[in-house]
Amino acid sequence: MTHTKILSSTFLTATLLLAGLGLSSCSKPTAPAGAPSVVSGVHLYQVKTQQVPVAVAAVGSVQAVETAALAAQMTGTVLSVAVKEGDPVRAGQSLISLDGAQPQADVERSHAAVAAAERAVAAAQSESSLAASTLQRYQILQDRKSVSPQEFDEAKTRAQAAAAHLEMARSQAAEARAAEVSATTMLGYTRIRAPFDGVVVARKADPGTLATPGMPLLVVDKAGRLQLEVSVDESLLGSVRVGAEIPVVIDALAEEGGNGRIVGKVSRIVPAADATSHSFMVKLDLPASARLRSGMYGRAEFSRGSRMALTVPRSAVISRGSLQEVYVVGPDDIASLRYITLGVTQGDSVEVLSGLSAGEKVVDAAGGQNPGSMDLDGKRIEAAL
Repeated sequence: MTHTKILSSTFLTATLLLAGLGLSSCSKPTAPAGAPSVVSGVHLYQVKTQQVPVAVAAVGSVQAVETAALAAQMTGTVLSVAVKEGDPVRAGQSLISLDGAQPQADVERSHAAVAAAERAVAAAQSESSLAASTLQRYQILQDRKSVSPQEFDEAKTRAQAAAAHLEMARSQAAEARAAEVSATTMLGYTRIRAPFDGVVVARKADPGTLATPGMPLLVVDKAGRLQLEVSVDESLLGSVRVGAEIPVVIDALAEEGGNGRIVGKVSRIVPAADATSHSFMVKLDLPASARLRSGMYGRAEFSRGSRMALTVPRSAVISRGSLQEVYVVGPDDIASLRYITLGVTQGDSVEVLSGLSAGEKVVDAAGGQNPGSMDLDGKRIEAAL
């Protein structure tokens, strides 16, 4: 009996000791299993609704302010083409040579005709001077009654004929000189020259090509600033003014880095509408840029008032191919990746068409880095708006 009591007491003591140790260990703080990691130094942005301008895009292409399509002014075989696409040219530079054998022969023939005409004028001048002097002497003799009226009339007729012959010779000489100028001009047409400083944008002929009048051989854009030529619907024409500054998007510039957005200035509104599309051509001067090229595709965004829209900073958007995402931080401060649909971009903000609601928080930048460069999905965010 006494042995049994001793064993029960020992068991009770051991049980109490173990229970005490268990309570002691439970009183120490421990991290729950599977707790999310914490990321700090993250900037958040609260999605909000704000006024955004409503813009209507008019598409077009970048063009030089002046473009010249150089064509032959005579029929001839192309002997040489001194330039190719992309080559810079100077005003007056010879670009294309045509066969000039026939024009050269015409020039030499005209030189000979001018020389013969000038000799004929000299001979007629001598003849006219002699006839005029003879007439003066006959006039004196007639006053003295030393010649008959018939002899005087004959002298007078010879003088008039000599003067007429002189005038005819002079007219023929003038005609010969005009033919010489024409032949020289035609010879000049065998050299096609640059009308201004610029760059060759199209070459449409090679040596051996038979050039005919009006046939384009080269296209040269004038050096200097470029324009964006867009077709604007007639419904927008009332809001377009010469001198107005219009946002322009050049996609090729965005591909080279940046957002491709520049500002153009309306320089001209073509007054006649296209009969098919009922649109007007509007030309916008573009700022000087070495990255702009003639022929680039562009859009001009004409304002049509404003509307309310959800916006987020462009720096908060993660682009993966054709998909756009943002990190959304929920009420539990846990970040999750969410797909969104974007609308128009205005400066540093972009419109959100779907995927977000006003008041939600998105990660804008993490330690100065783009959110797309960090893995924040499922992590707890410690940040202030």
